[in-house]
Amino acid sequence: MRLNKHLARLGLCSRRQADVLIESGRVTLNGQIAKLGDIVGDNAVLLVDGKPVGAAPAAKRILIAYNKPEGVESTQDARNPRNIDAHLKFEGPRVFLIGRLDIGSEGLLLLTNDGDLVNPILRSQFNHEKEYVVVYDKGISEAQIHDLSMGVDIGDERGLTKPCRVERLGGNRVRIVLTEGRNRQIRRMAEAVGLRVVRLKRIRVMNIELGELGRGEWRYLSQDEERKLLAQLDLKAGNTPREKLKSASSAGEEALLVDSED
Repeated sequence: MRLNKHLARLGLCSRRQADVLIESGRVTLNGQIAKLGDIVGDNAVLLVDGKPVGAAPAAKRILIAYNKPEGVESTQDARNPRNIDAHLKFEGPRVFLIGRLDIGSEGLLLLTNDGDLVNPILRSQFNHEKEYVVVYDKGISEAQIHDLSMGVDIGDERGLTKPCRVERLGGNRVRIVLTEGRNRQIRRMAEAVGLRVVRLKRIRVMNIELGELGRGEWRYLSQDEERKLLAQLDLKAGNTPREKLKSASSAGEEALLVDSED
C-alpha cells in the first residue's frame, strides 16, 4: 500500500496532509527518510516525528458534523489557540477536517477518521453541492443575482466560477449552492459584482444538513446520513472510488481541494 494511503488509513491525516508530512521529512520508513510514492510492506517500521505508528486498525468509521463558530480557525495545529480541536473537545479516536471554513465564517464542517473520504468529497469535478446563507452589506439586484449564477471572474486566473444557484431570501440575504471550492470564493464573487459579505454560514454539505445543531456543538452522522453520503461517493465498506480519483488526478484537480469557498 502506498505510504500516504497507509497514513490516512491509520486516521493520522488525509492523504494530501500525509504528502506534506512526507515531503517535509517527518516520516521514516524502515530507518530511511520516506519519499512520496513509497510502498509500505507488511513488516514495515514506520515513524512519524520519531514516534512509531502501527498497522491500520479495524476501527469503526467516524463521521462528525460540527457547527463552527466565527473566530475558530479551520486548523488542527495545537500551537494555534483558535484551532478546531480546542473547541470541538472530541474524546474519541483522532478525527481530521474534510475541507475548511474561513475564520470569519460559520456553519457546517465535517470531520472523519477515514482519510479515504476526503478527496472524493472535495474534488470539484464530482459536483458535490455545498449550501450557504449569505448576508451582504446592501441589497442585491436581479442583475447581480444573474451574474453570480452564471459565473464571474474572481481574479484567480482560473476563468469564470462555475454556474451556481442563487436564491433571494429577503433583504440582503441569499442562499447560494456551489459545486466547487476556490479560495474565499463566495466573498470574492461578491466583490466581483460590487457587494461585500458581512455574514456567511454553511448549512449543507451534500446530503448532510446543519439543521438545529447549536453553535459550537457537534454530533455523529446518523446511519442514514452516512449511508446516503457513501452512496454518492460510490464508497462501500471503506473502498475508495479509484477510477474517479484517477480521472480527477489526470485532469489536474489537485488545486481544487482548497474547499474554502467563503
